[in-house]
This record gives sequence, C-alpha cells and structure tokens, in this order.
Amino acid sequence: MGSVMAIKSDYSAANITVLEGLEPVRKRPGMYIGSTDEKGLHHLVTEIVDNSVDEALGGFANKIFVTINKDSSLTIEDNGRGIPVGINEKYKVSGVELALTKLHAGGKFDDKSYKASSGLHGVGASAVNALSEWMQVEVYQNGKVHGISFRIGKADGPLKVTGKTEATGTKVTFLPDNTIFSTTEWKYDTLRNMLRNYAYLVPKLMFKLKDERENQNREDTFYFEGGIKSLVGYLSGSKDNVSEIFYVQKDVETNVANVSVEVALQYNDDFGENLESFVNAVNTPDGGTHVSGFRMALTRAINDYGKKIGAIKDGQESFIGEDLREGLTAVVYIKMSSDKLQFESQTKTRLNNPEIQPAVSAVVKEGLDAFFEENPRDGRAILEKVFLAAKARLAARAAKESIIRKGALEGSTLPGKLADCQLRDPSQTELFIVEGDSAGGSAKQGRDRKFQAILPLFGKPLNTERARIDQIIDSEKFKPLIIAIGAGIADQFNIEKLRYHRIIIMADADVDGSHIKCLYLTFLYRHLKEIIDRGHVYVALPPLYKLEWGKGNKKYVYTEAEKENFIKTLGESKVNVQRYKGLGEMNATELWDTTLNPQNRMLKQVTVLDAARADQVFTMLMSDDVGPRKKFIQTRAKNATLDI
Repeated sequence: MGSVMAIKSDYSAANITVLEGLEPVRKRPGMYIGSTDEKGLHHLVTEIVDNSVDEALGGFANKIFVTINKDSSLTIEDNGRGIPVGINEKYKVSGVELALTKLHAGGKFDDKSYKASSGLHGVGASAVNALSEWMQVEVYQNGKVHGISFRIGKADGPLKVTGKTEATGTKVTFLPDNTIFSTTEWKYDTLRNMLRNYAYLVPKLMFKLKDERENQNREDTFYFEGGIKSLVGYLSGSKDNVSEIFYVQKDVETNVANVSVEVALQYNDDFGENLESFVNAVNTPDGGTHVSGFRMALTRAINDYGKKIGAIKDGQESFIGEDLREGLTAVVYIKMSSDKLQFESQTKTRLNNPEIQPAVSAVVKEGLDAFFEENPRDGRAILEKVFLAAKARLAARAAKESIIRKGALEGSTLPGKLADCQLRDPSQTELFIVEGDSAGGSAKQGRDRKFQAILPLFGKPLNTERARIDQIIDSEKFKPLIIAIGAGIADQFNIEKLRYHRIIIMADADVDGSHIKCLYLTFLYRHLKEIIDRGHVYVALPPLYKLEWGKGNKKYVYTEAEKENFIKTLGESKVNVQRYKGLGEMNATELWDTTLNPQNRMLKQVTVLDAARADQVFTMLMSDDVGPRKKFIQTRAKNATLDI
C-alpha cells in the first residue's frame, strides 16, 4: 500500500503534458491515419482527396487531378470553390491556415456548408500537414491566386496573393516526412485503384492520375456515369452471372437526419462473397450498421420470396446468412450529413449510427420484393444458387463436425510433422510452411528452435479456389496446416487463437515452387483472409546462386542480374557459381544463413491493397474457366522469365 501511495503523490500537474497545435498527430500518428506503413502513407491521399470529393458531392466541382511529382511529392487539385481565404475573427488567421494547422477545424461540423461529406472530425488535412516534411497550398478564388507554405505543419508565413486567375479551386502539394513513415514511395496502382473507386461512387466526377517520376510516365483518367451499378459490374469481373444487377436508391428521413440509401447487387457462380460498403464516398472495409441492415433485408427478402413461390415448404429450414453470401457481389452506399455520422475511429473504417440499420433494411427489402416480382427468372435463379449453397452447407456440416469436434483443429493435437518452437507468445513466433521433406529436414536442423516452427508439406496442395470447406479440412496438406496455425476455419475461425504472427511460405525458386506458393496463397486468401489482412503472411525469398571466390569468400545473390553485376565487380577473380535448383540442395547452415536468419533473410509480406483486383486475379488464375487464363498467359508470354 505504501508504494502505491508514493506513486500517487508523485503524480501532479507537472506530469501532465499538453501537446500544442499539431504535436499530437506527430506524437501518435497511428491514431489519426491508422499506421505509418505503406497503407498509412496512401491514407494521406484519401484525407485530401476526400475534401475535393466533398466539393463534388455538393455540386461545386467536377474534376480532380492527382499527380506524383518528379521529387516524389504529391499534388491534388480540384475545381471547387476553394478553401475560404478570409481572416477568421477568433484566431486572426486565414481560413486556409486554420484548416491546415488546427485539429478539429473545418466546415463540416454543421450541415450548412456540406449536406454530405466524407470528413467528420476536422483533422484530415491538418493531419497530412503535420506528417509532411513540407506542404504548399494554392487557392483560386475571386480572380486571385492565394498561396501559403508549411514546414512540419507550421506556416512559413501568412496567406498571400501570388497572382491572378480565372479558375476556382484548391491545389495541395505535400511531401510525406520520411522520419515518420517506414516508406514514402507512392504506389501508382494503389492510387489508381483508389481513384477508380471514387469515380464509380460519384457519377460524372472526372479523376485524372499522372506519374511524372523518372521512367514512370503513366497516366489514367476515370469517369463513370453508371455509379455503383458500374462498380458491381467491375467487381463481378469475368465470373458467370446468375442474375442481372439489382439496384435501388431512396432517400429516407430518420429520427436523426435525411439519408440517401443506394444498393446494387448481383449473383454469380463463384463460391465467395465480394461486398464493398461506403459512406459519403469513404470506403468502410469493416462494415457497420449500413451493412448489417443490408444483410438483414437480403435474408428476409429471399426467404419471403422462396416461401411465396413454394420453394421453401412449411416447416422447412429457412436460408441463413452464410447461404446468401455465396456468389454475392454487392455495393452498399449511404450519404448523409457529416455532422450526424458516427464512425469507430478517425480512419472511418466502420459506421456506428444505429438509425442507419433499419433505414437501409427497409429500402433494400422493399426494392428486392419488387425486383423479384418483376423479374421472376432472376428471382428463381438466385433462389437456386442459394438453395445449392444451403444444401452444401448442410452436407458439409456433418463432415466438418466429425473433424472439428473435440478440438481436432485446436493446438492440443498438433500434427506429427510439425516441429514446433519453444516460445508460446504468438507475437514472437513464426511458422515456416516448407515444400518438400528434404528441405523440411534442413530447415528443422538449421532453425532457431526458440521461436521458429517448421511444417514440411510435400507436393502440390489442393486448389481451393472452388473447393468446399469439408474437402479443405480433410485435405492431407491443409488439415495439418489449419491445426498448426491454430485459429480454426470457417465459422470456427478465431484470430485470437493464432499461434504464430509470422506465417512464412517457403518454396523452391522455380516454376513448381511458384505454383505451390500460388496454391497456398489461394487457400489463405479465400479461407483465412483475416490473417493476410492483419499482415501475418509472408513469402520467403531464397537465393538463386552462391558465389565463392578467393579464400573463403562467399555471397548469396537472388537474381540473374545481381549475379552478373557482382561478378563484374570482382574483375579477373575466379568465381565458383553454384545454382540452387531447390531448397533441398541447401544444407542446414546455408538455409539458416540465407532464408531463416532474421538478420540476413529476405521476406516479402503479403498484403491486399485492392481486394477487388486480387479477387479477379485469383479467379482468373485458379478457376476452371480456361479462357481468361489463356489470354493472361498469351499477353505476357514475351515478358516471362523462363526457368529452363
């Protein structure tokens, strides 16, 4: 008790730190942008683009330009009204400076400036400023160009008139601070996918993306008039569709605010679900009340229709949510006054407004009832798809329960092939999925037993792109893997039970090895996707060559070009070149030095920045439909590196 009291007595006003201005953002950037990795870096762009999109949602802008500059800074320009340039009476600075240097300063806290906006907390633009080495802003307003610049979030001086113009809008250029972010390299494809989605969500808003970095010279323009119906068509990709696209839009007056509900969906012959949700043009990957309202309505509408036409008999079990998700592609999009929005965090990944659930549910239920009545062929096709999914679920349940019950997929019965590690803290441990028994033997000998576990799995695993869950669980490759990972699968999945926070696929650096990696990634993406989403999946990169010269000198290289370039640097020295055709050719020491040792190895983290594109690629490469895969191979054959 005495020690506790002593601690309390030392706690006084002197211990309280007040972070001024934008200091909180630099002190805890993750609170404002989610992370400081590649994902957080690109989130900076959404914070600025959101402001431009808000101008478009309000009917004040129809063009947004995003440019990656030669110095790797990034420019975002719109033709909206421009940030207010007048002096704020309370703070005695311009509206531009206030919006970019004060947290929770913005024009979205009431519904006068914006009826629907993606911003909420008023920290977006100022957070980007705080996390940038420098930022320059130009506002085109009232025939004048107004300019201001910032360093580490602080203004170099007041807003000044720098020229004349007939344009209106805002131009923001910033360079992310490399002392904050683990990477400051812009990924063109990530930005391209982001802007494409925006263009689908805001019809008749043009986006232009340009990359002016050396040797890049890429440019894309996006403009869609079909809205989320076009987005559903894009998400469905090359899959065979079961139904036409259902679409409904309706404004609903709730007890909190007027809400625009917009939903589009389509069923295809796939086994998975592809659902995207948005609030005021902001993607909500974790869903929320708008998604739960949609799911409730979908379940009720399909069950009601099935009973109405006699497909579901009296006393027969109704369809459940799991049955309805198979082959579903859907977009749920709501718009409402930003000051009424409730998100789970500043990054706005989950909507929390309780009144949205019944609003969305009512609109979707009414729309689907009418759709089924007017399109009986589509209604019956969807029922047939859902019926087959339900039948497969019931058939798989018995097989699954026979394997899962009594903890068969839990860590208490680890597979015999698994050489487990000593530590039990998942954040400190890693599991290597090793292709081949010989490589598995070397890996077991060469590993650090304290934190590295080895699971050798010989041969090519099942292609799980179109496999049923009971087939996967009973597979001689995937059953031991599921048990070793420890988090379960399907409705038994629990990320909290994950036994390793680094799951590393280690296969030969040849064509067969690439195929095996693709098969394992297909399984993880389709059935344990949360493990990928949380950054727990990696691919090991073993070397292709070992170079030896002189007395005991050696170097491992990973590409043909790296080998040739290094040999040139040695001049006339005689070099012994050993080509590794497989992991099994390495002894335990070599495997540790090159692929297992955290100090030397190279790992590639598997991430999914564009789920729609990833879904399309997996479908194309791994499905039974040969046509798209053949076209993919033919168009890339000339650029392929062949292992002959």
